[in-house]
Amino acid sequence: MNDSAPAAPRRARVRAPELIGKGGWLNTGGKEYTLADLRGRIVVLDFWTFCCINCLHVLDELRELEEKHRDTLVIIGVHSPKFVHEAEHAAVVDAVERYGVEHPVLDDPELATWKQYAVRAWPTLVVIDPEGYVVAQHAGEGHAHAIAALVAELEAEHEAKGTLHRGEGPYVAPEPVATDLRFPGKAILLPSGNFLVSDTTRHQLVELAADGESVVRRIGSGERGFGPDSFNEPQGLALLDERTVVVADTVNHALRAVDLASGTISTLAGTGRQWWQATANSGPSLEVDLSSPWDVAVFGGKVWIAMAGVHQLWTYDPAARTVEVAAGTTNEGLVDGPGPEAWFAQPSGLAATEERLWVADAETSSLRYVDPDGGVHTAVGTGLFDFGHRDGDAGQALFQHPLGVTALPDGSVAVCDTYNHALRRFDPATGQVTTLATDLREPSDAVLVGEDIVVVESARHRLTRLRLPEEAVRVESVAHRTRRAATEVAGGTLALDVIFQAPAGQKLDTRYGPSTRLLVSATPPELLVSGDGAGTDLARELVLNPEVTEGVLHVSAMAASCDDAAEEEYPACHVHQQDWGVPVRVAEGGADRLPLVLAGMDEQQV
Repeated sequence: MNDSAPAAPRRARVRAPELIGKGGWLNTGGKEYTLADLRGRIVVLDFWTFCCINCLHVLDELRELEEKHRDTLVIIGVHSPKFVHEAEHAAVVDAVERYGVEHPVLDDPELATWKQYAVRAWPTLVVIDPEGYVVAQHAGEGHAHAIAALVAELEAEHEAKGTLHRGEGPYVAPEPVATDLRFPGKAILLPSGNFLVSDTTRHQLVELAADGESVVRRIGSGERGFGPDSFNEPQGLALLDERTVVVADTVNHALRAVDLASGTISTLAGTGRQWWQATANSGPSLEVDLSSPWDVAVFGGKVWIAMAGVHQLWTYDPAARTVEVAAGTTNEGLVDGPGPEAWFAQPSGLAATEERLWVADAETSSLRYVDPDGGVHTAVGTGLFDFGHRDGDAGQALFQHPLGVTALPDGSVAVCDTYNHALRRFDPATGQVTTLATDLREPSDAVLVGEDIVVVESARHRLTRLRLPEEAVRVESVAHRTRRAATEVAGGTLALDVIFQAPAGQKLDTRYGPSTRLLVSATPPELLVSGDGAGTDLARELVLNPEVTEGVLHVSAMAASCDDAAEEEYPACHVHQQDWGVPVRVAEGGADRLPLVLAGMDEQQV
């Protein structure tokens, strides 16, 4: 009988680069860490940025894993900014508290660690074994099950080798702060003249008196949950009638209803599960999954939903009690046209008038609207990678990740320009963008009250009342592009290779046809001579236009895998998906291959 431990599976390993970030460490009690300090523990690096809805999904996916393996596993968030505001250390500190991050976070404003690990997308997860080697990389969502299996495997392997060290992790909880609101999200004016505010981080709704300060009551237990007395990071609010408020219960992936008389909470739509590709996107409202609903508004007799998690607008029909997609393809970007053909990028704010549904489309830093026929139009904004603070003609004006929009009496709209800390105004009659107020802190919504506008200053934890100015505030124009460096590629043919290796114990799910999907497009479209469009092969040959020297390749990949257990009649299945926006520049000596890791390791780079 052989009592020795079973041979460890052979896997590619690369020595993990050091962790570097000028912003320093959070959630460690002031201590800085190196990889040597973490030797003997399994480390998962979560490359995230707080504007990214997919990153927020991954934070929630990792919570159970983090708790279960707290004595062997250390999750470290590496915060790598997209927007200029996200490079501010104070903003990262706020985001860590706002989203309940309970592990150390390295603030990397210059993307130093991002570059060392050759990361190309938010979110990306990198697994490092107890000896300090990278053993897996995953981009996008849906990988928690695979990482859980790998962690269990690494625990067994390194326990047998004597290289696993159990014990308390480096996480140190910050001191709680006492305020009436904590990172409020949205607000509405109630028929009583009071305000109802989504107190997002505390998982409650708070009714404030007409002064916007005095607490009248709290609705919800204040604990994360999907029960009859709880919410999970609620955001948008809308009056369905004088008695009923609809709530976008964001992390529960549901629409809830609150009876204002009794405070009773019920569910209107959603199952509590996150929507994935290939699942139903219409039908009885309590049977269809939703994905991070961020705001709601009543328009055309239906409740419209800013479905940030899948870059779409959905509707809920209160009479029929059904939901369906109204606009958006799930592809992330800025494309106008009929609803089913339009592209959005984390729509996060809605405001309805009789003729238009205004949309704050956060990741494209744009203001969009839907007409009564369902057509989608862009009023201000150009795409995923251009943002800033610039007033003037709408064709050249810039926002930075706006989260809220409010209709004004004269037909114009106020935009909560969140990452510019400003309240802006767009006038459709003149086509001009102006600035109404500055020195706000991450404004996320605004409510019109007579001649005043009450702004939700999310990062100052309060409502702020402003008199609508007759003249706009003058600000210095600033324009930005994404902080990521462009990938230099050779002109002509470029081999696109999306890496996907089914996790251990799983196989590709081909029961209902191809298990993989790849969609490619470009900005500008002229960048690609050929290779765009949809297909099922994760490898594709692209041909770049020699007359277009730079642009962005948009790549969306999906793969489905199932547990490989012959004895199981209904094996558990998992969807892995990610959207990449890869800035590229044609240069002599540039790469002729573009590898994007969905799951696994790129063997050509090991």
